[in-house]
Amino acid sequence: MQIPEYILSLIEKYQAGRATPEEKLRLNEWYHSFNDTEAEITTSDGLTELQLAERIKKQVFETIRTKHKPEVTLPRRKWRIPAAAAILLLIATGAFFIFNTKGDKHKVANAKPQPAYDIAPGGNKAVLILADGSSIILDSASNGTISQQGNIKIEKMDNGLLAYLINGKQVTENDKAFYNTISTPRGGQYQVTLSDGTKVWLNAASSIRFPVFFTGTERKVEITGEAYFEVSKNKGMPFKVKAATSEIEVLGTHFNVNAYDDEASIKTTLLEGLVKVSVPAGASNQSARFIKPGQQADINKEGKINILNNADTEEAVAWINGRFQFKSADLQSILRQISRWYDVDIEYKGNANLHFTGQLPRSISVSKVFEKLEMTGEVHLKIDGKKIIVSPK
Repeated sequence: MQIPEYILSLIEKYQAGRATPEEKLRLNEWYHSFNDTEAEITTSDGLTELQLAERIKKQVFETIRTKHKPEVTLPRRKWRIPAAAAILLLIATGAFFIFNTKGDKHKVANAKPQPAYDIAPGGNKAVLILADGSSIILDSASNGTISQQGNIKIEKMDNGLLAYLINGKQVTENDKAFYNTISTPRGGQYQVTLSDGTKVWLNAASSIRFPVFFTGTERKVEITGEAYFEVSKNKGMPFKVKAATSEIEVLGTHFNVNAYDDEASIKTTLLEGLVKVSVPAGASNQSARFIKPGQQADINKEGKINILNNADTEEAVAWINGRFQFKSADLQSILRQISRWYDVDIEYKGNANLHFTGQLPRSISVSKVFEKLEMTGEVHLKIDGKKIIVSPK
């Protein structure tokens, strides 16, 4: 992340002993955004101020080492090493500031203008569409058995998880395979355990269509949007996922599929196991490709498969762990994620060709997301009802 001019000014004022409590708090908030850590740094573990200063200095050095190269590509201004050194000096000589400004927070909070309209983050929301076409709103359904389809019982668990259970009767290939669909809206997410034990997490504005039990020689499901899978192993019945123009075949593995219509490509990121990625015959002259853990298959609109080695698997599955995580991500892609999770529309004003690195919890309100993005000094965001207006600074 580059250092905005107003932050450099605050650093100079702090070093000169002229920073007000409000300015110290602003600098402290920016530091935490720069350091990309969600947890506040405190002395609760018994560290002395000198030990805490050394820990912070080490974290900043590591941040500079790992993020210097990607972030120098940001437009307008380059990363300046003297400025980074100034921050190290600030933190190394004034660690007390990092945790002693907490007493000033109430003063600034009262003076800080609050948004007239804020938007809460998404949550567990989904609709279950049964084989007969009827639907159940899962976020309002009571825990326990919510439907019975043939030999299959559907239960909503205490944690909101949806589970498909076979009622002790042997399933045969002659049984009718009922198909269900689970869809999440913008601002929703959900988790389901299929009848074979496979666990599926659905991100916002996503869906999965699946049989309530699997028969035959394969287990096949269809998704839209984004889903993370932990597939139950069954060598005699491979698991297949159809996502738009791609198909992923696995035996037992953990992987994430991002197949939103408004993204430039379909991304399959593998965390464990082995998968085969293919496109329909005629869509491309490429043969199927295998990917290994740590790799990502990227399929563009023309059906071309590119394999990325050393993929950022943490970034790919950050949403499952309750985070937004970006690594030199363009502003438009970040705002598409925000749009889905907070159920808002985006309006661009001017040229917003910017890139960002960092992470934010998905549990905060949209105004808090704006605060973090605006700390970069590069962009201004405004809430107008259910619309976000974005303009460069």
